Amino acid sequence: MFRSLSRSFFSTAKKTLQPLDKVTLFSAKKYDVDFFDRFNDQAESSKKLEFTYRPEELNALNAKSVLNSGTVCAFVNDKLDADCLQVLSDHGVQLIALRCAGFNNVDLPTAQKLGLKVVRVPAYSPYAVAEHTLALLMTLNRRIHKAYNRTKEGNFALDGLLGHDMYGKTVGVIGAGKIGQRFASICNGLGMKVLYYDLEDVAEMKEFNGQKVDLNTLFKESDVISLHCPLNQHTKYIINQDSLELMKDTAYLINTGRGGLVDTQACIKALKHKRLRGMAIDVYEQEEHIFFREYSDGFMDDDLLSRLLTFDNVLITGHQAFFTEEALNGICGTTINNILEVKETGKGTNEVKV
Repeated sequence: MFRSLSRSFFSTAKKTLQPLDKVTLFSAKKYDVDFFDRFNDQAESSKKLEFTYRPEELNALNAKSVLNSGTVCAFVNDKLDADCLQVLSDHGVQLIALRCAGFNNVDLPTAQKLGLKVVRVPAYSPYAVAEHTLALLMTLNRRIHKAYNRTKEGNFALDGLLGHDMYGKTVGVIGAGKIGQRFASICNGLGMKVLYYDLEDVAEMKEFNGQKVDLNTLFKESDVISLHCPLNQHTKYIINQDSLELMKDTAYLINTGRGGLVDTQACIKALKHKRLRGMAIDVYEQEEHIFFREYSDGFMDDDLLSRLLTFDNVLITGHQAFFTEEALNGICGTTINNILEVKETGKGTNEVKV
């Protein structure tokens, strides 16, 4: 009798794994729903997934709303810390499918300990981010944003709009992955000298006349510094007071990588004292509380970002560098294929491990 009750108790307490083809997608925007539904509708019946879309960002407090899903699809500002992952695991989730390249928002050691697989989209359209980086640089340099606002008000004066030729200038690319390579290619096409910093020699950079240098040299010699490296313990605040002091006071800083690469407070100080010609960011270290939201009719409670917005030589876009038709097609296709691959083989080509 005791043995029977004991078995009954433990079988009841045992965690039930949910099916991988049932997917709860967090931080869902209208474009996510449109693109993922389009891909899913075109798939063979055996490869269709069952999506549940949730607009809120994923965290430990709402992780239990996974709705019997074996897969959770997360984006850059979803907080998959140890507490969140434990709740997901307790509810039978088996797979975290990131629809982005970065994975710094996931506690990988905890995921591995809990048996949760994590897959990502290592590349979708590097052209999207590289071209947006160029757009930020050119807008900042030629004061397009100021000219646009002036002409809307009937002011066609050129005072204060003086820019500089990019031809012959030096660009420093930090991170020579696919996006860094594409941006280096664009800059080389403009006639710029390309310096780059990466942990490894990147053969592809030779095609764009890229010269590998140490960080200090890159900071000292570059007229434009562009960030394309991942965020980790080694790159956190790679742009800080010390690195800013090494830069030319005529340099532009562009960040379309990860917000935590830049110490915002140090940049505000440099801008205030005219130690930077200008700065353009598509990412921000505290963006999870701000980006992808509407604040035009309300109060944005972020002193650092509010301060940055007061500088006319600062451009900010809200994590839109990836936002092209081609990139979203790539993200959706790879994300769905990642899920199907794990479902069918138990392994993921794009799996992220500790």
